[in-house]
Amino acid sequence: MTQPDPLRAGIASRDWLRQSIAVLQQEAARSADTHLLRLAFPGFPGIDFYFKDEASHPSGSLKHRLARSLYLYALCNGRLSQGQAVVDASSGSTAISEAWFARLLGLRFTAVMPAGTAPGKIADVRALGGHCELIEDPAQVAAGAAALADAGACHLDQFGMAERATDWRGNNNIAESILAQMTLEPHPQPAWIVCGAGTGGTSATIGRYLRYRGLDTRLCVAEPRGAAFAVGWRSRSMQARATAGTLIEGIGRQCAEPSFLFDVVDRVLEVDDVQSVAATWLLPELLGGRYGGSSGTNLVACLQLATEMRKRGERGSIVSLLCDRGERYQQTLFDPQWLAAHGIAPEVELQQLRERVMGR
Repeated sequence: MTQPDPLRAGIASRDWLRQSIAVLQQEAARSADTHLLRLAFPGFPGIDFYFKDEASHPSGSLKHRLARSLYLYALCNGRLSQGQAVVDASSGSTAISEAWFARLLGLRFTAVMPAGTAPGKIADVRALGGHCELIEDPAQVAAGAAALADAGACHLDQFGMAERATDWRGNNNIAESILAQMTLEPHPQPAWIVCGAGTGGTSATIGRYLRYRGLDTRLCVAEPRGAAFAVGWRSRSMQARATAGTLIEGIGRQCAEPSFLFDVVDRVLEVDDVQSVAATWLLPELLGGRYGGSSGTNLVACLQLATEMRKRGERGSIVSLLCDRGERYQQTLFDPQWLAAHGIAPEVELQQLRERVMGR
């Protein structure tokens, strides 16, 4: 019987690796940068607001950038081989983006998700050919992904790898993109950049890049009230645990994740769920399209920072992110009955937000 030739197998494997990396590089080259949308609110004269529309990525969210980086990191570190299954733990948007890239590369993908994930997100993963492993206890999602990795799948591990998989010094990362797009604006160097924290990878990339460039721009993380990153940031403890739950998917972790770097974050603002939902409802009035709950959380934090700037008589700009498409939350955050069942009635807060932006 003919014995397999390890040299030939190694060459074939390296050819597949080269082809896969080329596919990812070609996709990045084809992807136009996302729009930076400008808003000026009558209630905040002299302060310009910008929202980077990450929902316009082909896979529908900010996590498109992360998923591409995670696949490249796994390929270049020899962790992902031809024909190998891929797995990750996710509450939705990362899983959708990872499923999108798995289909592009011809790989099998499984998302290990909390059973309470928005139905629209589960449907999107499945529509892209991915499999969803639904776990009743959200605290066991990471263990479920690790078990599949132990059985031979490549664990992309967004929570462990996000801060190292992204090139924070440039290569059109999100921070470099924002600052390039701000070049011709009245206040090109923002006073603040505001983002949420799911893995912590985005805040790590932005915070590092601002320091690398020697900028005075400060980074604020917008968190659901009582979430682990807020608790941990105050104490600088990686053992931090959330003191409250949240309905806002993608952010509001129950424990501090290793990709969240406390020391590159200048401030953490906590936002009540009802305020986040109200702001999520306000965004279509401001921008003409629906976005997810973390985008609403970001908007509330932006308005808080702008209020403080206004009191100090400061002018300038604040930049934040529109993280994912609102259509994914049609059955949850945009469903009044679902909200009522979870004790959320956003109408009063929505009117208060309208009055704040209009200066009434």
